[in-house]
Amino acid sequence: MKIEASSPDEYIGKIPEERKGPMSRLRAEIKENLPEGFEETMSYGMIGYVVPHSIYPEGYHCDTSLPLPFINLASQKNYIAVYHSGVYANKEIHDWFVEEYKKRMGKKPDMGKSCIRFKNMEQIPYDLIGELCSKFTAQEWIDLYEKNIKKK
Repeated sequence: MKIEASSPDEYIGKIPEERKGPMSRLRAEIKENLPEGFEETMSYGMIGYVVPHSIYPEGYHCDTSLPLPFINLASQKNYIAVYHSGVYANKEIHDWFVEEYKKRMGKKPDMGKSCIRFKNMEQIPYDLIGELCSKFTAQEWIDLYEKNIKKK
């Protein structure tokens, strides 16, 4: 589901009504818990949280004109998705998240490499997403990105 929007507010305004509350709450949880240094923007047609060029001038290795992506939030066709690059790049954080999700939700999360999918809007562990967002400073994300992801 591609949503044409030039701002996060416009993005949320264009999604289906039943998703506006959960998306707004996820957005607030992310913004409240992300350490300083990350910036909210539109990124790849989704709400994005990035390390801006003012902090990391090199930008994203796939397209250096773009800031370094960290988290994206999207309303997809059949679910809401939180794309968290730290879950993909750090096995310890991945394993912590999966274990905490099981404890809190009683089941394994529906995940891809960096994608956490929420098909049931009534079963989103907002506090856990907030905790996950607080696990990396911008500098820690840059260091991990350069070590594990960026092509030399």
